[in-house]
Amino acid sequence: MAEELNAVIVSIEYRLVPQVYFPEQIHDVVRATKYFLQPEVLQKYKVDPSRIGVSGDSAGGNLAAALGQQFSQDANLRNKLKLQALIYPVLQALDFNTPSYQQNVNTPILPRYVMVKYWLDYFKGNYDFVQAMMVNNHTSLEVEEAAALRARLNWMSLLPASITKDYKPVVQTTGNARIVREIPQLLDARSSPLIADQDVLQHLPKTYILTCEHDVLRDDGIMYARRLESVGVEVTLDHFEDGFHGCVIFTSWPTNFSVGIRTRNSYIQWLDQNL
Repeated sequence: MAEELNAVIVSIEYRLVPQVYFPEQIHDVVRATKYFLQPEVLQKYKVDPSRIGVSGDSAGGNLAAALGQQFSQDANLRNKLKLQALIYPVLQALDFNTPSYQQNVNTPILPRYVMVKYWLDYFKGNYDFVQAMMVNNHTSLEVEEAAALRARLNWMSLLPASITKDYKPVVQTTGNARIVREIPQLLDARSSPLIADQDVLQHLPKTYILTCEHDVLRDDGIMYARRLESVGVEVTLDHFEDGFHGCVIFTSWPTNFSVGIRTRNSYIQWLDQNL
């Protein structure tokens, strides 16, 4: 990226679980970004203040999206970012039965039960909740706090028929209301950027989202693209039919996969054309 874009790349070493838990990681990336955006710091690194973007992959995509939303709500920071580029981002913890979660339930690298455990790790939650969350008991109809948010990730309306196929939504009538009581962070837009209010989304910058067919997170990215488009944000959705979660890092021998090289090149090309 640094060489092909002739750009300054800043990698934020945000603190990890179990040293800290949500929302400290978001605070870390916001603090670091605000620091970098100071005029004297930009000057030190010879950075054009009108050409700054934020990017991340997987959990980093979650933090990049959360950072973008935090900035969009601050009038002094709203126009500081020219773009955001999200690579197979994690964007919601309310529905673990989207078509991509159902299709890739046991797909290697990131099967569904591992993703649920990662969410619980982020929130310092109890692993006893894993099985209940995998069948959406945490957002059942009796969980009133989730009711207003469910429409924001209604994949029957947000996803095309080519994605939904014959998959059916999993909405439990009764579930386990204790989960959300103990882990209210599950319904926090800072952890699940996909459920943010429209007035937050409409101020976001031009966006690139890369999704992979063989990835439980595919539909998180596609739904976010659709929600952003619906409020007028310019979005490029870059989908790879042969892609899998993590494929962008498989670009050097002995794991120099074709799809790894193609996803990386496509991502860098978009940045080159838009940054």
